[in-house]
This record gives sequence, structure tokens and C-alpha cells, in this order.
Amino acid sequence: MSSFQLNLNPLKEPLGFIKVLEWVASIFAFATCGGFKGKTEILVSCPKVPENKTITATFGYPFRLNQASFQASPVNVCNISWNNLVLVGDYASSAQFYVTFAVFVFLYCITALLLYLGYTNLYRDSRKLPMIIFGFLNMILWGGNAWFVYKETSLHSPSNTSASNTQGGIPPTGI
Repeated sequence: MSSFQLNLNPLKEPLGFIKVLEWVASIFAFATCGGFKGKTEILVSCPKVPENKTITATFGYPFRLNQASFQASPVNVCNISWNNLVLVGDYASSAQFYVTFAVFVFLYCITALLLYLGYTNLYRDSRKLPMIIFGFLNMILWGGNAWFVYKETSLHSPSNTSASNTQGGIPPTGI
């Protein structure tokens, strides 16, 4: 095997330049999702009190909204205690998957750039190495596509009509 020789010329080619763009995009992906903070506010107007009150629920990564409770400056607004009211939903698994995938893409891009820039001479001198790498990546791509088709179609599990009833769907009619 050839020794590591850093050559920055491949960055001028599409393969190297696109790897740099992917690396930067992965940084933005996990930084924007992982550092996100937000809030939702409710403006409450009580019939007996002339002024309006604002109730705020703050949330952020990993988006466990069912743990974000509404906080009011006075505990009781319009004679209602707001401490136990929370937002609906737990999106932690999706957000954590997104951030984890972005971190793996970041690490992959760094590794691919180092290998591409450091071993360019080995890559260009061998005719089999690019074909092996392309074949392996193509196999991963086709396997991922097949898994996605399997999981997102009725091949994985039969459709469940009761799931639409719990999510606000229209119940099936018995014709």
C-alpha cells in the first residue's frame, strides 16, 4: 500500500468539492437541530379582568413536547392553574435520529476527504479499487432503498384502520 501524500488538487474536482459541501451541510444539519430552542405562547383574556395574560411553554432539542409545561407569571390565571398543562407530542426519536445521522455523515465526509486527498495516487493508479468502492456503495444504496420500500408499503404490515381513528381520521363505514 502506498504512503499518505496530501494532495489538495482533488478539491478542484467535483468529487472533492462535493465532499466539502456535504461536510459543511452536515455541520449545519446537526447544529441547527441540536441547538434549536423555541416557545409557544397563549394570550389569555379573562372576562372579569381587563388585562390579558400570556402563558408560555418553552421547548427545544430533543423535542419532548409532552414535558414542556405552560408557565404563567401568576400561577393562577382566570382561576385556572396552568402548571399541569403540557404540549402534545414526543418527537425525540425523530430528532435524535436526524442529529445522529448528521454526525455520522460529518464523520464519513472527513474520512472520505482524508482518504481521497491522501491516497489520490493509489486511487488513480488502480483500476479495481474505484470499481470495488463503487460496487460496495451501490450495494448499500440498493439495500437501503429496498429496506425503505419494505417498511413503507403493505409488505411490512397490513394496514390498520383503527390507527386512523385515534389520529382524527374518518372511521370506516360498514357498507
